[in-house]
Amino acid sequence: MRYSFTIGLLLFLLINTPSTLHPQTYRNPLTIPSALSGNFGELRSNHFHSGIDFKTQHSVNKPVVAIEDGYVSRISVSPGGYGLALYIDHPGTGHTSVYGHLNSFSDKIARYVVDKQYELERYQVNLHPEEGLLPVKRGEQIALSGNSGSSGGPHLHFEIRDRETEEPLDVLEFIGPIPDNREPDLRGIALYPFDGRGMVNGSSNPLRITLGKDKGGNPLPPVPSLTAWGRIGIGLKAYDRMNGQSNIYGVKHIRLYLDDEQIFASTIRRFSFNETRMLNALIDFAEWREHRSLYMKSFLEPGNRLPFFESTNRGYIEINEERAYRFRYELEDHYGNRLTYPFTVMGVPDRIPQPVPCGHFMSWQFENSYMDPDLSLIIPAGNLYHDICFTHGSRKSNSHYSDIHRLHDTPVPLHRQATLRIRVKSDTLQLKSNYGIVTLDKNGKENWLGGTYLHGGITAHIRELGGRYAVSSDTEAPVITPLQQENWKSRRTIRIRLTDNKSGIASFRGEINGRFVLFSHDSKSTLYSYRLDEARLPAEVPLELTFTATDGAGNSTLYRTVL
Repeated sequence: MRYSFTIGLLLFLLINTPSTLHPQTYRNPLTIPSALSGNFGELRSNHFHSGIDFKTQHSVNKPVVAIEDGYVSRISVSPGGYGLALYIDHPGTGHTSVYGHLNSFSDKIARYVVDKQYELERYQVNLHPEEGLLPVKRGEQIALSGNSGSSGGPHLHFEIRDRETEEPLDVLEFIGPIPDNREPDLRGIALYPFDGRGMVNGSSNPLRITLGKDKGGNPLPPVPSLTAWGRIGIGLKAYDRMNGQSNIYGVKHIRLYLDDEQIFASTIRRFSFNETRMLNALIDFAEWREHRSLYMKSFLEPGNRLPFFESTNRGYIEINEERAYRFRYELEDHYGNRLTYPFTVMGVPDRIPQPVPCGHFMSWQFENSYMDPDLSLIIPAGNLYHDICFTHGSRKSNSHYSDIHRLHDTPVPLHRQATLRIRVKSDTLQLKSNYGIVTLDKNGKENWLGGTYLHGGITAHIRELGGRYAVSSDTEAPVITPLQQENWKSRRTIRIRLTDNKSGIASFRGEINGRFVLFSHDSKSTLYSYRLDEARLPAEVPLELTFTATDGAGNSTLYRTVL
C-alpha cells in the first residue's frame, strides 16, 4: 500500500508541477555573467522571437561553449538571418541547441566549413555534418560571439529546440535563473468594436489609450473613462522588465478576467516555425504598420490557429446590460513577478450603425481573387485571418511603366503570400528582366519586389495588403569598387565594396586564375573580403583576380585585375 501511495504521489507531482520549474539541465552558453536583451516569444516583425538574446558586454569575440555533450548537426553561414550559426544535437535529451550571430567557429568546425564552401563554391551554405563527425563536450568552446547576419548589435542568439519537431522552447525553463524581481509593465489598453455589432465610446472605430503612471510607476485608470455597447474585444500594450536592464521583453503569461472569471489567457512556451507569422493575427496589425506600436489582442480572429490560448467565446465580450463590467488584466513573467490592473467598462446603450455595403467581399475561409484589365490578385485560402471588404484604386504615373495601384485601404497581413500581376502599359525595355514591381512609401520612395515578365505583365508575390504598387525598372549594373588595392598583397586580404542602386545583389563570384576563391560578406555591409589562402591558390604568377556580380534585375558587372 505504501508503495502504491508513493507512486501515486510521484505521478501527481509530475502532472501538476508547473513546467516553469524544470531543474537546471544545461549550463550557460557564455562564460560571462548572464544578461538578456531579448526573451522567448517576444513580438518581432512578422514572427515570435524563437530564443533568448544574451548580451555580450557591447563587444564581439566572447567565448561561446556547448551547453551539454553532443555533436554538431547543422552549420549555417548566411549574410542575413542568423549569420554564422551552429546547431548541436544532444542525444538522450530530445533537444537541439542553437547559437546564432557568431563571429567565428572553433578551429575544427571552421576547417570543415571552409572545405565545404570550396567544394560547393559559394559563401552561403547550410551544412548537415554526419552524426558524430564533430562531437563536442559540455563547456567546450565552439565559437566566438559576434554580430553577423540580421543582428542589430553584438549579442548571442540562443535557442533550445525540440529535436524531433524542431519547435523552439522557452530557454529559461532549461537553464539556471537570471536575477529578476521586476513585474511586467502595462503601457496601454485598447477596445475593439466588432464591425456592425459594437460601439466603444460612441464610435465604431478602435479606441487605443496610453496609460499614465503614478509616482511609483503603476498604471493609472484609463482616460477617458470607457463605455461600450454590443460585441467588443479588448487588447493591451505591455512588456516585461528585468533587474538592472533598460531593455523591454515579452510578457510570458497574459490573463484577462471579466467579473472575476477568466475569459482569455495566453502562455507561450513553444511554437512552430510554420505558425510564427500568425503573430500578425494576434497583434493590432494596422496600428503596428502605421505607428510602430504593438498592441496585442485578447481575442482570437477567426483565422488565428495559434495553439497557446485559452478563451471563452474566443475572447469576444457582449456588452448588453446597463452596468459596470469589471475587467482585470494579470501579467506575469517567467519568475512569477505579477502585475494586476483592474479597469471598468460601463455598458451604455448606443445605436450601432449597419456596415456599409461591400463592393468586393473577401472571406478568410476561402480563396479570394480580384481582377481588372490592369491588375490581378489571387489570395489562396488560409492567408487571411478575418473577412475584409477589399478595395482597389489606381492612378496614372509618368515615372512608372504602369499605373500606381493601391491594394486595400488599410494594412492587412497575409499568412503566407498572394500572387499579384500588374500590366505593363509602356512596354519599352528590350531586356524584360529589367522590369520589376516596386512598393511605394508615402514619400514615393521605391522598394524593389521584382517579379517575372510574361505576356505584357509582371507577376510577383506579396505578403500583405494596404500598400501601393507599380512597375518600375532597374537598368543599372552593380558597382564594384576595390578598396586600398595597393595593400592587398602586403595585408594578404582583398577588400571590395559592392553596391547596387535598386534591385540588390542577387549573386557574386570571385576567382583567381579561373579558380573559385571564398569572399565573405554580411548583409549589414557593402564590404566583400577574401583572405589570401596560399594553400589553395594556383602556383602560377601573376595572379589574376576576377570578380563578377549580378543584381536582381539581371544586370551584371565584371571586375578584373592582376595582383
